[in-house]
Amino acid sequence: MILGIIGIILSLALLITLAYRGMPVIIAAPIAAVVALVFSGAPILASYTEIFMPALAGFVGQYFPLFLLGAMFGVLMTVTGYAESIARTVARWIGARNALAATVVTSALMTYGGISLFVVAFVMFPLARELFRVADIPKRLIPGTIALGIFTFTMTALPGSPQVQNLIPGQFFGTDGFAAPGIGLVGAVMILGLGLAWLEFRRRRLMANGEHFSDASPRRGDGPGAALAGSAADSATDSATASGTGSGVQAQVKEAETGTSGALMTPRNGVEAFIPLLAVIIVNFGCTLLIFPALNWDYLQEEKFGAIELSARAGIWAVIIALAVAILVIVAFNIRRFGDLRKAFVDGAKGSMLPIFSTASEVGYGAVIASVAAFAVIRDSVFTMGGNALVTSVFSTSVTAAITGSSSGGMTIALNAFGDDLKALALDQGVSLEAMHRLTAMAAGGLDTLPHSGAVVTLLIVCGMSHRQSYKDIFMVTLVMPVITVAVLTAVVSVVGAF
Repeated sequence: MILGIIGIILSLALLITLAYRGMPVIIAAPIAAVVALVFSGAPILASYTEIFMPALAGFVGQYFPLFLLGAMFGVLMTVTGYAESIARTVARWIGARNALAATVVTSALMTYGGISLFVVAFVMFPLARELFRVADIPKRLIPGTIALGIFTFTMTALPGSPQVQNLIPGQFFGTDGFAAPGIGLVGAVMILGLGLAWLEFRRRRLMANGEHFSDASPRRGDGPGAALAGSAADSATDSATASGTGSGVQAQVKEAETGTSGALMTPRNGVEAFIPLLAVIIVNFGCTLLIFPALNWDYLQEEKFGAIELSARAGIWAVIIALAVAILVIVAFNIRRFGDLRKAFVDGAKGSMLPIFSTASEVGYGAVIASVAAFAVIRDSVFTMGGNALVTSVFSTSVTAAITGSSSGGMTIALNAFGDDLKALALDQGVSLEAMHRLTAMAAGGLDTLPHSGAVVTLLIVCGMSHRQSYKDIFMVTLVMPVITVAVLTAVVSVVGAF
């Protein structure tokens, strides 16, 4: 048994190392799983075909529509010029001198509106660079500022977020994307406030030391972090391309450096650009809280429909409909230029493949680890500690997200392993499942941004910065501040209950 536990630890270390060195997760995950299987004495081929692949396929089968529609929506928002128009409008409202807040708010708005995280990064970098230039803010703060808007509160804390990280807990706890709105809103305010406070502190400190926008120019070979960026470039390129950008990272970086957005057309007015985002928010809200509860879903109890409850699918279905409606809105506004949109649909469809299979491969890895005998010892030890269900869920999700460098992958692995037991424990302890949904989702969006995270590597490449130059700020706003927020809210909810 000791040998099996050692195998699990070594396989986790190998997964982190391979990801850190830039190997695609699709390849790294099964390799790491083999290490655990060898040490546990389990059959390799049978485990791969009967455990790894079914878990991978199950994740793809459940979430592929979200990745597909999200990727197409992101590309359409980019090529129509809507994304850039939103960015420039919000920046004009807030003011170029408030570059930090303008960048965060604009990034957050597009993320909450359903645009792929990587697409937002590509769209925001040219605008953020111009805002920072006008305000003479050191450019090394650009990655952290964008990261605060797209990798934190809009991804997991704000109720109703269409990002997959907000929907995964609902599949295990029978909740929807609007679960525990009070906790989510308080958490969002805390993360946003702490993040902006840090960025402002850094701005003042750097500028007091004489650093300006023109200083700290991008140097790909600067420091140990640059080695990571360079070695992971291929993997990050694939990840970003697959997130719906329609082209590779290098092409997007070139666009950003020349100040072009890649838009094929220009919106007729600023208001029009916001309508697709509003469609996602309104339709998601309406379906989840108004339309779905008013309909008769008795047929879901039939065996051919999986004998499920509406709560098991409502969150996913609402976002699917919302994204589909938003896509139709874009097409309707640009029907005379539909020929220009065809490539966006193709690029989005192609671009949805790699991210979902990368995440699904991590889920397959988690299923293999959970199948070895040594994992049962670890699992039993977690629950025999007598901990609170909420604390256990938050802790296990944070750890797996850190190991995999993925919020969605880490959360799915943790909940596949502990979800049923956590739900039963929560009901036994009187813990709100809605509160557990919200805090588990928020826990996934913290330690997932360690240096080996593909999202972090990609963002740094897009902004032309190294880990040495900019990771400190990414670390503070996407890891430290969210972890502090989750710890505080978990403690409060454990004492006073959900709010």
